[in-house]
Order: sequence, then C-alpha cells, then structure tokens
Amino acid sequence: MGVLYAAMAYYLKPKAVVVTAQGALVIPKARDGHFYAQGTVNGQSVRFMVDTGASLVFVSAPLARAAGLGAGVSTVFKTANGDLFGQIVTGVPVTLGPVAVSSVRVGVGLVGENDADALLGQSFLAQFEVLIANDKLVLRPKTLSIQ
Repeated sequence: MGVLYAAMAYYLKPKAVVVTAQGALVIPKARDGHFYAQGTVNGQSVRFMVDTGASLVFVSAPLARAAGLGAGVSTVFKTANGDLFGQIVTGVPVTLGPVAVSSVRVGVGLVGENDADALLGQSFLAQFEVLIANDKLVLRPKTLSIQ
C-alpha cells in the first residue's frame, strides 16, 4: 500500500513552472483541471492555486502568522461559499517561481485542507498578461508602452 501511495502521490503531483527565454512563466494544468505553482508569501513557502476570478492573493490565518504578516484591515470577503471574515494586508512581497512582485495586497482568512495552500489572485496576476491554451497557463510580464 505504501508503494502504491507513493506512486500515486508522484503521478498526481503538479508539474513545475517553466520559464521561457522571453521571461514568461508556463504553468501546466494539473490532473484536477487547476493550475498550481510553488511560491512564497513574505518569504514563507506556499503552493498557489491560480484563481483568475479572485481579486487578491489569499492565505490562511496560520500561514499569515508563519509568514510574519502584520495585522491588516478587517473586512468581509464575498465568496462563492458565502461571507468570510478576514483581513487585508498590504505591501506584501509575493513570488511565483523566479518572479517577484514586491507589494501585493493579500487577503487573510482562507480555509482549506492545508495551511500552506494559497490562492493566487488578481493583486498578483494583474502584473501579467494571462493566457490559457493547450492545457497551460502562461503569465507574460506586461510591457510598458512609451508614447
């Protein structure tokens, strides 16, 4: 049974983020249909699930404590599962693979199976062009246009 469990865990493990020569991040779709990637929130390791419909990066209260996030502004999050009380912390550094965004708004209060899981929402994703094609999610840094 142990060997079967180890084989299934390896088989179901999300694949790593790939960085292209042009600097884009490519995240392969996991077997459950979501896109996952390793990253950090204020230096604390997390496994992000990309959620293009979420307005913020969202973490659990235990992860926020472990990451040393200070107290934020109390709020009520409107989720698909109803109202969720939490906080919004500003100015948080977030990384996804080798890419870092230095000042991100992070919601605290996520409830899930694992405290090290987090949602990667628009407070991070808005820095990128987001494309989904061929079972891959591609994040390309937005380019500045000078007029």
